[in-house]
Amino acid sequence: MGGSRLETLRVVFDYGAELGGMDVGIVAQKENPRAAALVDSLADALADRGVTVRIDELTADALSASGAPVSTFDTCDIVVAIGGDGTFLFAARNADGTPILGVNLGEVGFLNAVAPANAEDAVLSEVAAFREGTMNVREVPRLVAAVDDWRSTPAANEVTIQGDRRGHGGGLDYTVSIDGSPYSETHADGVIVATQTGSTAYNLSEGGPIVHPGVNAIVLTEMCAEAGMAPLALDPDVDLAVTVTDSRTGSVAVISDGRRPTTFDPPVTVTVSKASVPMRIAGPRSDFFEALGKLE
Repeated sequence: MGGSRLETLRVVFDYGAELGGMDVGIVAQKENPRAAALVDSLADALADRGVTVRIDELTADALSASGAPVSTFDTCDIVVAIGGDGTFLFAARNADGTPILGVNLGEVGFLNAVAPANAEDAVLSEVAAFREGTMNVREVPRLVAAVDDWRSTPAANEVTIQGDRRGHGGGLDYTVSIDGSPYSETHADGVIVATQTGSTAYNLSEGGPIVHPGVNAIVLTEMCAEAGMAPLALDPDVDLAVTVTDSRTGSVAVISDGRRPTTFDPPVTVTVSKASVPMRIAGPRSDFFEALGKLE
């Protein structure tokens, strides 16, 4: 898991020791009976303590319970994600800055640090810390791509700029500039701009470097470039622009965390910058090197 030095922030709330007035959202990996059973148990434990619980609609259907759209979870006090890192990222896209606690049912667990056996204790501990005004939250930067007035959904892992098709006959002709200075000009399948969190995801599969969580950096990686530059670690606050002059297949796709590509006709300039609202992670930290070992 990565972050902007994963600085720990003390978050102060107004609930004090009151029992009511708290709202916890729970998002579970879809079509996973183990995840649904854990949601059922957590929801009962939270309700017993006077906490309002929102369960994502798909999981609620499986439990024959009332559900809520995940798009409303940005108004929760805490969101619990149960599943793999993909479930955590799905929760993060909708939580938009609300602290997220991850319960790991996946294989790796960069983001989900809590074991299922410890889930109830971990969630109730965060609820108690919230009420006492002592909850610690780690902030992890996200990235936003922009073209004129258009903005992408903030990406916790990476922004990808690519052609409609990879390989022979596809790809893009482009120039990358950093703080106004040209860095690379070539033809490639595309460009990845990854956060520390995303350095172990798509970026790694394309030959980009792993960034330790304690390093405050984003990574620029070119995808199968004909004459490109080496992957480059950058300060997250740089002005990064990718100007695409030609796409062999006609359009340029801009993709946030691998979802819902938005296409533009070249020539077009795509800027990538740090989002104003970071991803916020509650609960214990995962063991970065243990999770890294699971990628082998």
